[in-house]
Amino acid sequence: MRSKEAAARHHRLIYLLNVAQRRLQRWMAAQPSSEVTPAQAGLLFILGRQDGVLMGEAGAALDMGPAGISGLVDRSVAARLVERRADREDGRAWRVWLTPKGRTALAQAKTDAAGINAALTEGFSSAEIDIVARWLTSIQDKFPRDPSRDSKE
Repeated sequence: MRSKEAAARHHRLIYLLNVAQRRLQRWMAAQPSSEVTPAQAGLLFILGRQDGVLMGEAGAALDMGPAGISGLVDRSVAARLVERRADREDGRAWRVWLTPKGRTALAQAKTDAAGINAALTEGFSSAEIDIVARWLTSIQDKFPRDPSRDSKE
């Protein structure tokens, strides 16, 4: 166990994850073809799979609380990427729908994501990428979302 702990300290995983996330987010936001933020692209991807999703479901899929998803949807509505409509069965609930501009932005975001994923995986075998993906996914299980943060977002 001690050698595993020493190896983890040596790799500085927390630092590397944080720097990688910040650099990737900044790089993506600075691309001339990017008309949407990375968070907006995430929302568009969700709606591309299932248009008209409940706001709470979109928030859960993006690992955001109610305030976070509400702000993201507000900004996306202002950018005319999505529409927010009351749910037909539950007047208190809201669904989010792609607009024509949102569909165009989604197509561009898919193209952009394919290029970014190609750059991220360049020089690594499929088996290595599978391990990285499994490791990153395991973080979500090891460090579950804190529901008390939801009201603070």
